[in-house]
Amino acid sequence: MYRHITIGLSLSLMLLLGTPLALLADEVKIEHTVFKKRGDAWTIETTLRHGDTGWEHYADAWRVVDEAGKELGKRELLHPHENEQPFTRSLSGMSIPSETRIVFVEAHDKVHGWSKQRIRVDLQQAKGEHFEVKP
Repeated sequence: MYRHITIGLSLSLMLLLGTPLALLADEVKIEHTVFKKRGDAWTIETTLRHGDTGWEHYADAWRVVDEAGKELGKRELLHPHENEQPFTRSLSGMSIPSETRIVFVEAHDKVHGWSKQRIRVDLQQAKGEHFEVKP
């Protein structure tokens, strides 16, 4: 019996120690987003924070979706930002239908996928929790 417990503990320890550090970083966090309207197009600046650990685990995208989940625009991030936290990236020329009032900003990392955190943006409101809308 003790032999089975020892083997089980040894395997558990090997699995734990063999777990890449990339799995230990949390999901990406959206700190703030700014929507700026220019004519019929929008520029969105989004600030993310993530414990990037290298090419295997880093924040690799953020996107804007409508209430139905339709993707309106996506900014891909092509490299880790290990030494630049938090960091801000923008997406220009994005089209949002004029009848759309509410959108969500979502962020993605290579290990966890799309974060559970979503920023709800009311495009008719100047400010809200984690967002600003500038005419």
